Amino acid sequence: MKQSIVHVALVVKDYDEAIEFYTKKLHFELIEDTYIPEQDKRWVVVAPPNSTGTTILLARASNEEQESFIGNQSGGRVFLFLNTDDFWRDYNEMLSKGIEFVREPKEAEYGTVAVFKDLYGNLWDLLQLNKKSSLNL
Repeated sequence: MKQSIVHVALVVKDYDEAIEFYTKKLHFELIEDTYIPEQDKRWVVVAPPNSTGTTILLARASNEEQESFIGNQSGGRVFLFLNTDDFWRDYNEMLSKGIEFVREPKEAEYGTVAVFKDLYGNLWDLLQLNKKSSLNL
């Protein structure tokens, strides 16, 4: 049996501001943006540049309960992990674009890591896995 996770849904306040953040500040690629008229919503998918793995489905909150989870989908824990082939390049560029880091870079057994917030406050790891990690690029 072979299975994989294709998308991770990220609840957002507004499609266009989320697209702007992910494509302009993180350089993600807009994979799809399709309007679904019968549901009055859009199917919006973004992914890191040159990624062949899981993508992010930007899902606009459609009720008050969903809105209450915007920016806190994981109860304050790091929610998503962005692996890069050049930590310092991406870290410095993200700083220059106003991305807020809440934990400074550190060297860990598995690689270099720092924690940043997305536009809604969800926590992400920016990391560059080292050769010891079985998941390195």
